[in-house]
Amino acid sequence: MVKSGMQENKDDFKHYTVMLHEATEGLNAKGSNKIFIDATLGGGGHSKMIAQSLGEGGRLISFDVDDDAIKKASEVLKDFKNVTIIKDSYTTIPEHLKEMGIEKITGGIIFDLGASYHQLTKAERGFSFMKDAPLDMRFNKQGSLTAYDVVNTYKEGDLIRIFSEYGEERFSKRIAKAIINSRPINTTLQLADLIKKCTPKTNSKIHCATRVFQAIRIEVNNELLNFENTLNRVVKLLDSGAIISIVTFHSLEDRIAKNILKDYTKSEKCNKFKPQQNSEKGILRLLNKKPICASDEEIKENPPSRSAKLRLAQKI
Repeated sequence: MVKSGMQENKDDFKHYTVMLHEATEGLNAKGSNKIFIDATLGGGGHSKMIAQSLGEGGRLISFDVDDDAIKKASEVLKDFKNVTIIKDSYTTIPEHLKEMGIEKITGGIIFDLGASYHQLTKAERGFSFMKDAPLDMRFNKQGSLTAYDVVNTYKEGDLIRIFSEYGEERFSKRIAKAIINSRPINTTLQLADLIKKCTPKTNSKIHCATRVFQAIRIEVNNELLNFENTLNRVVKLLDSGAIISIVTFHSLEDRIAKNILKDYTKSEKCNKFKPQQNSEKGILRLLNKKPICASDEEIKENPPSRSAKLRLAQKI
């Protein structure tokens, strides 16, 4: 699911930061002299809001692997001396903090998941089924696995699994079979046309290729496993009082966020026949039991934000 709508800029980077105020204000960064992390820098919208809010001793460390995003965000954040931009995946946050001598995330961390409008609409990136381009879909252009590799080398069973699990696609079997019988498939429009031909017409407003393209993108970038593993690691780095702010854009991401945050709020039940062990349960407090959604005004301005969900939790 696309996370960012179109907002024209003087350069080629188009970006709309979803739930900008809700996601950043939830971090309570105003006047803070603590350390904050933006795990998904993007165009720098959330980072700018956080940087503007910080006190003189506050610090923000932002991560991204996308060269275009870093170029744009660096311009947006050029006047802030309290911001450090790191070109690397958010999966490496613990390692980078250790190298920097930072033991705890004292203020909070924000995740804004999914692909940006810029990534999905820049033809050469190969994310879009509306523009012809080589099958790519890598967030990190230096990554080794591409959409071409998935489409042209994966076994039929693996394609079915990916389309079903990551795309929740009803016609996974017939699409996978059609792909196997049509190889090689070189471009985005070739793949989109194939999907259109092998699936029945429906009344859905969603393009028939949407779910498959989402599934391939998730596989190429290992999005769900990366998020799940990183969230578990980051929770343990939070200092008491620090806040996690997570914006998701489809049910798979939101389910991971919901389950992990909920799991860390539960206390370990004491077994009288078994000695109490050191536990990491009960270390979070949910700040909103139900996800916060974009306002009607925001959805009107940027329709893709209708799928966004915000979850907040605090280390206790």
